[in-house]
Amino acid sequence: MKLNYYPDTDSLYIDLSEKKSVDSVEISDGVVVDYDSKGNIVGIDIDNASKKLSIKKLEINKLPSIQEVLVA
Repeated sequence: MKLNYYPDTDSLYIDLSEKKSVDSVEISDGVVVDYDSKGNIVGIDIDNASKKLSIKKLEINKLPSIQEVLVA
């Protein structure tokens, strides 16, 4: 899973899978869910993220394993 924030567009993309997106559905104003060819969710795009989410802090609890942690 990857979280990618783009300050120039104030959007957050949550990449849930390495599979290619073949379909997208806007489930709420400015929130788009991407699906693979089997209908599985592969990503979530959130426009105006700083207005919809608290993006200044990320807390991770009880994941089974963490292979890589990057801090910018």
